[in-house]
Amino acid sequence: MFKFKQTDPRSARLLPGLFRERAEINRAYLMELKTENLLQNFYLEAAIRTDRDIEDMHLGWESPVCQLRGHFLGHWLSAVSMFIATENDRELKAKHDIVIEELQKCQKRNGGRWIGSIPEKYFEMLENNEYIWSPQYTLHKTLLGLYHSALYAENKTALVILDGAADWYLEWTAKTEEKNPHAIYSGEEGGMLEVWAGLYQLTGEEKYLTLALRYSKPSIFERFENGEDPLSDCHANASIPWAHGAAKMYEITGEERWLKLVKSFWDCAVEKRESFCTGGQNSGEFWIAPGRLGSFLEERTQEFCTVYNMVRLADYLLRFTGDKKYGDYIEKNLYNGFLAQQNKFTGMPAYFLPLKAGSRKKWGSKTHDFWCCHGTMVQAQTIYPMLCQYEDEERNRTVISQYINCEYKRSENVTVTQSADMKYYGGGAFFDEHDESSMSRWSIKITVTAKSPEKFTLSLRIPDWVNGEPSVMVNGEKTELVVKDGYIDIERVWSADTVSVYFHVSVSVSRLPDAPRLTAFSEGPIVLAGLCGSDRGIRVSDPERPEKALVNVTQHTYGTFPWQQSVYRTADQDGNFELIPLYDVADETYTVYFTVHS
Repeated sequence: MFKFKQTDPRSARLLPGLFRERAEINRAYLMELKTENLLQNFYLEAAIRTDRDIEDMHLGWESPVCQLRGHFLGHWLSAVSMFIATENDRELKAKHDIVIEELQKCQKRNGGRWIGSIPEKYFEMLENNEYIWSPQYTLHKTLLGLYHSALYAENKTALVILDGAADWYLEWTAKTEEKNPHAIYSGEEGGMLEVWAGLYQLTGEEKYLTLALRYSKPSIFERFENGEDPLSDCHANASIPWAHGAAKMYEITGEERWLKLVKSFWDCAVEKRESFCTGGQNSGEFWIAPGRLGSFLEERTQEFCTVYNMVRLADYLLRFTGDKKYGDYIEKNLYNGFLAQQNKFTGMPAYFLPLKAGSRKKWGSKTHDFWCCHGTMVQAQTIYPMLCQYEDEERNRTVISQYINCEYKRSENVTVTQSADMKYYGGGAFFDEHDESSMSRWSIKITVTAKSPEKFTLSLRIPDWVNGEPSVMVNGEKTELVVKDGYIDIERVWSADTVSVYFHVSVSVSRLPDAPRLTAFSEGPIVLAGLCGSDRGIRVSDPERPEKALVNVTQHTYGTFPWQQSVYRTADQDGNFELIPLYDVADETYTVYFTVHS
């Protein structure tokens, strides 16, 4: 039924490099947050006294006067649980387990079932069609965090808490189906289908399937089945979780209807509308209608929650179909969303990614904002190991989908590691200026170590941006390429072997459908940002090849890579400027789209 099997997070971990640096910044932040502040709104709801001044508490969307208060703790639980699984992080586990114990105390104080950080009367307001800000969204984050605590951190108390919470929801949904069925599908409830279906998958308890079915008939599904476009100009992040729910229902039932709904969502969201060069497709949290991107080139583009949730959807579809296009989509959004919207120094998120000329990223604070994107960002930096490798059990192959430094245990017998293929001389890392591949992040070394020889196929995704035929060597000898469905297949008996891969990368351009002279530049999947405060324009002799106006800038460094990566400078312009990866922009003013003229 599924083409690829998902990686068990306990079998994969990041190795030193760019992505691990970002993950470690995130890990430090998760540990830094005070336990009593993470729990503050649960304590207040359970009438557990805390002698804290308001200035010392978490504020913003976590403030005790905000109707979404408490949502962040669920994200924190999800993120920490993944670190516990991939890193066996005992320090985080100790903190995590204390939080779960305190949540159980709060639940008992609330009568044994309610685990909300907000009052139950918020749900009465839904029943009465009174406005209230997304109470089901807030509860969903807590439920999902507890689910991940059980699934990844193997915390049994989390399941006990969820059992009581499910009883509360069973009673509320049964009552509400009689009184006002619409209320079940209000309060930004889209994630509920996935979490209840996931709990049924984990436990086999019928109560969770009952709840999943009560959340399985949103109007958006009917509109997709009628061939409509229910997305344009609608709230992006309220819609994507419904696709997650349909995907999870397909996982647990195998019914083709659910897969068709997931594919219909993807087709409407991605295939039938253009995206910015970064991969984002929304403005001000709303889907942009096809053909209108240029009209929305402003400060509030690409909300991070949509990036994170669309990557999760692409991961589902990659596993269901094996189609490499989903791996390509993930790669672009990792560099230009996951990394670009995380501050490389503080780990803080940018709610939106501004794309108008002369933009600056607006970073969140550590304790005074807690936007929705604050929560998805701390989760995003933990899932890299889950996106790198998959198993195709039918064809006995390990598929490498993302080229990120990591170690993966295929089995007790076989370990696969991948990293940038640097050249080392005398204890230092150097490159040969005459050997292009030796100074490229896309020169990749994959090592397969087997305790006893084992035959299987190693499959490598060929990214859609690759220029020319990839170069592949096994144990230093060039090998003939066997390519199937966009993957390089290497079948052999593995023992202690090294595969060296080089993907030739070049600068490409992308334009907007309704503003075709506006041009953005990318090196492979990595969007380049010009360090300038306005659209200075790019004068070119060949309008069809504006990338010729850029020259590569190489400088030896001592950071993640031993050389500067993906840095360019314009040439032969009235005022030349530098372009760097959008993910490296912190507080600089930048411009992504430039008017090209001859």
